[in-house]
Amino acid sequence: MPSLPGLRRYLVVLGLFGALSAGVVLVQAEGLATLLTGGGVGLALIVAVALRVPLTLALGVVTGRFAAGAQAGLRLRLLGSSADAGVVTTQVTRGVDATTAYLTGYLPALVASVLVPVAVVVLLFSADLTSALIVVATLPLIPVFAALVGARAKARTERQWALLTRLGGHFLDAVRGLPTLKLFGRARAQAQHVRLMADAHADATLGTLRVAFLSSLVLELVATLSIALIAVPIGFRLLNGSLTAHTAMLVLVLAPEAYLPLRALGAKFHAAAEGLTALREALATPLRARRGGTATRPVGPPEIEFRGVSVHYGEVAALSEVDLVVGRGEHVAITGPSGSGKSTLLAVLLGFVEPSEGKVLVDGVDLRELDHAAWLRDTAWLPQRPTFFSGTVAENITLGSAGDVRSAARAASLEDVIAELPEGHATRIGELGAGLSAGQRQRVGLARALARTDAGLVLLDEPTARLDRRTEQAVLDGTRALLPGRTALFVAHHPALVAAATRTVPLVSGRVPLGVR
Repeated sequence: MPSLPGLRRYLVVLGLFGALSAGVVLVQAEGLATLLTGGGVGLALIVAVALRVPLTLALGVVTGRFAAGAQAGLRLRLLGSSADAGVVTTQVTRGVDATTAYLTGYLPALVASVLVPVAVVVLLFSADLTSALIVVATLPLIPVFAALVGARAKARTERQWALLTRLGGHFLDAVRGLPTLKLFGRARAQAQHVRLMADAHADATLGTLRVAFLSSLVLELVATLSIALIAVPIGFRLLNGSLTAHTAMLVLVLAPEAYLPLRALGAKFHAAAEGLTALREALATPLRARRGGTATRPVGPPEIEFRGVSVHYGEVAALSEVDLVVGRGEHVAITGPSGSGKSTLLAVLLGFVEPSEGKVLVDGVDLRELDHAAWLRDTAWLPQRPTFFSGTVAENITLGSAGDVRSAARAASLEDVIAELPEGHATRIGELGAGLSAGQRQRVGLARALARTDAGLVLLDEPTARLDRRTEQAVLDGTRALLPGRTALFVAHHPALVAAATRTVPLVSGRVPLGVR
């Protein structure tokens, strides 16, 4: 599993703060022992007390900045992952925020729990051997009990996080499918199901909190008894004169400081348990395959060759040894039954799917060696369901490019639709194209492709599916306007769309029949 960028440097900085804190604790203990035994206020005590506040503030600044940077990196990683949308949504929001307690609380406490007790024990050995041995004997009890209770807390936290992720994913799916659920009268049943899942998560959260409270009780009890084992003998030794008042006071001031970082660590661990689980999940989330090539090609219609391309999803073969050549400027219609691998073929060409075997050559260059961003800029793509973003109609057509919105809308027969909208091109639509019908969304997607006038490659994935006759004809007319002078591959069932191709290639069970290239 990958680690957080900059984590080692962060731990080194925490180590420096921990060493400074340990030094301040020792100086302060010595000064307090001197003051309480009648020695007066020394300069060392004043300096130690004065340094504790700036050290705490500086540590807060350092941990806060690292946490903010790490969380921003985690969100970018999650947004670029190939995980389920519901899982990513939960991780980007609740999961990343939950890591704050781990990064700003648990890690600093972990470093302090190593350095401060060691420094205290070293000074105790030089001051009073008996007390030092008692501390050495009882100090390990805190992490032992913390580990025993923590194992139980870890299991409960993982279950709590799994239930939260499942709840988030299911809720997102339910919201997306709400119109369909309302249509079939299943909205109330789904609401009840979401309520049951939320109750299960709430029960798991309460169970985790109960374990956390039990852990705090155990750690406080062990630390209190350990300090009592030191304080009682100190009193008897003071009475019989075998120990000086200064040494006794130094031991009594130092002993709690040895246990305090470990007690704080236990409390921080339970506060950060959910964040640690979320962090592990985020770092384990698989990333989408990214093209690392830097090669470029001249802008214009490419020549494409699929050479022995196979794609496997587990045990299922979506494509099997596909050999296909698409000439420069040729228009090829890919036909075949549903599930035959047509959309996968386009996904391979877009670079969204990595071939399990074989390769794709573009003008004789392996697609994996090309600059992926530049390749996509030279491609006009119209999927079955275009993706939409919250913004204006114009912004959803251009996607930040400098395309001619009006010309693209005219070519896609979208002008009449835009004219009916309240603010025309400036009308805002919601995510998933909310506010537009299925046919209107498809025409906006076509306009998006038509706006890419400099694209040399056109990829269409059943652009007329699920459209009424009038809208279908408008999309077909716009598609014909998109093809001239470009290389095109399109998945087609409609005879009129197939007729726009210069050649038809059937795809059967992920294979191109022998003799067809």
